[in-house]
Amino acid sequence: MANEWVERHQGYEVDRPLSHRLRVVQDRLREALDTCPLGPARILSLCAGDGRDLLGVLSTPPRAQEVRARLIERTPELVAAGRERAFRDGLSTVEFVQADASSTDAYLGAVPAETVLVCGIFGNISDRDVRCTVDHLPELSAENGTVIWTRGRFEPDLTPAIREWFVEAGYRERSFVTIPGTTMSVGTHRLEVPPRPLRRERKPFTFLSKDERPSTRAGSPTNSPARALRP
Repeated sequence: MANEWVERHQGYEVDRPLSHRLRVVQDRLREALDTCPLGPARILSLCAGDGRDLLGVLSTPPRAQEVRARLIERTPELVAAGRERAFRDGLSTVEFVQADASSTDAYLGAVPAETVLVCGIFGNISDRDVRCTVDHLPELSAENGTVIWTRGRFEPDLTPAIREWFVEAGYRERSFVTIPGTTMSVGTHRLEVPPRPLRRERKPFTFLSKDERPSTRAGSPTNSPARALRP
């Protein structure tokens, strides 16, 4: 039986909903790189899949060799695919690590990062874990670091609360983009308080079983049209 996360990546095919979200994430990532100070820039991607969001950006910009990236993913097939593409594109400073991104020990040596990607996570964990993860992000972000995150706006829509949680954690919202014709959205926040030291042996989130995930209970957020948001 094929791994569900490998199957999910089929949704990135041209003109599928995830491909539209991918383009928005990549645009936000380019903006984050453009605003980084000159010199080496660290990028950390949690539950990175095959890394196509980052690899698709680094294949072209002139600063690609300045980026030091760690992409953390548990699924062996996706890690192998990402490593193969990074090698093919000559991205020697991109590191794929097959590990559990919910464990803070997986971040050792990769933080603080100028850009942190938290994509494809918030719809698969409990609301409490979403808040815990947001509260934990200042331990991953560098000074003035950027976080790019995604979450479906399916009911009950948690994105207004998530945006507030980022502010409470010391971030300022730079953008919040909704994907037309879907419930998907992409948020970008910049840290405005001093970063905090990374605490080891912590687990900010745990993926729920498939039938317990908010995205599953609401129907597929990658294909469903956006519903009216609550006031």
